[in-house]
Amino acid sequence: MLVLRSQNGPQPTRKKKCKVPLSFHPRAGQVLICDFKGFVKPEMVKSRPVIVVSPRLPHRSEIVAVVPISLTAPVHGLPFCVKLSKNYHPDEDDGLPCWAKCDMLMNIGLWRLEGFKIGRRKWATPQASSGDLEAVRKGVLYGLGQGGLIK
Repeated sequence: MLVLRSQNGPQPTRKKKCKVPLSFHPRAGQVLICDFKGFVKPEMVKSRPVIVVSPRLPHRSEIVAVVPISLTAPVHGLPFCVKLSKNYHPDEDDGLPCWAKCDMLMNIGLWRLEGFKIGRRKWATPQASSGDLEAVRKGVLYGLGQGGLIK
């Protein structure tokens, strides 16, 4: 019998993250974590913060429109890349620059969303300022090629 062994020793096992589904429908402006697992590049493919841009709508109790948030500065200064007034991630410095990628608007099932884990059995769901939410919504219009609708 031939036994193959790794030259690097035993391989570490990754502990699976415990997914805690939302027990509520998020409000417009809430910042959450979204798991984009199953998407294919050039779509979002990893977990990242998102900002909810849609209100709760009739007959849409299990889906919400979100815009991804990135720490990577945009290469081009386009109106659908909106710099937020602060970083809403509770474990990161508020002054860390971040951008809403408004051209990547997505309708996501609530099962993909969760709050930020900030302690044992503690979760945070920060609320973006009304100014940031308004800027992101305008950025979404630009991302949809509808910037002419903005007064």
